[in-house]
Amino acid sequence: MITEDQKVELIAVAHQLADAAAEVSLLYFRKTDLIADNKAGGRDFDPVTKADRAAERAMRAILEELRPDDGILGEEEAEKPSRSGITWVLDPIDGTRAFISGLPVWGTLIAVNAGDGPQIGIIDQPYIGERFFGTPGRAEHIHRGNKRPISVRDCADLGHATLFSTFPEIGSERERDAFQSVSQKCRLTRYGTDCYAYGLLAMGQIDLVIEAGLNAYDIQAPIAVIEAAGGIVTDWSGGPVWQGGRAVAAGDARTHAQALALLRDA
Repeated sequence: MITEDQKVELIAVAHQLADAAAEVSLLYFRKTDLIADNKAGGRDFDPVTKADRAAERAMRAILEELRPDDGILGEEEAEKPSRSGITWVLDPIDGTRAFISGLPVWGTLIAVNAGDGPQIGIIDQPYIGERFFGTPGRAEHIHRGNKRPISVRDCADLGHATLFSTFPEIGSERERDAFQSVSQKCRLTRYGTDCYAYGLLAMGQIDLVIEAGLNAYDIQAPIAVIEAAGGIVTDWSGGPVWQGGRAVAAGDARTHAQALALLRDA
């Protein structure tokens, strides 16, 4: 459990990490000579670049200096076990496919977890200059230094909902069928927004995000931000999803329940 005194320091460090990652990642964004390696191999494509690796190294260097006893779970380097009970969950560039394509919907994800789920989260998009921050009782949108509180919006029925997901080819064939059962009920479905979709949900612009095959570093920061803004994030069975898997994020519990029912039936 994170105390209030600890939280003040941890929030300050989280913003420092986001600033450092932004400074590095922007050096590489929209550079035509940036090379993407394929972590997946074969016909699958899971890109990683110098920007991903350098941004994570920059964040880890700060943590080694300021929070040496904390653990680190990051996408690009080996996990560091925690001696303090606190773990930083880092995705230096969530949406590397968007990054290498020049689309400004990628972001840096930072979460703080004391073993019972993420308690602090940041979704940062440095090129646009938008940062979504969340901790229990406080959710904020920060745009080029201007800060304002944010909250999810009401949506009582799927028929009025806007649904986002990163890939139309979500998960397995069975998972795609389940997703389509929800999408067909929604007013609008859009794809390709990566972590930015979770920020839009937290600020009341959209109603649902449904994804599959997530890692812990993909979802912990969005959970913290969305829950702070009054939303709900679970797996497709309604249980915790902060360790990764299949996620349903919603601004309204009624829409969330309707989506879950369809996903379970499918």
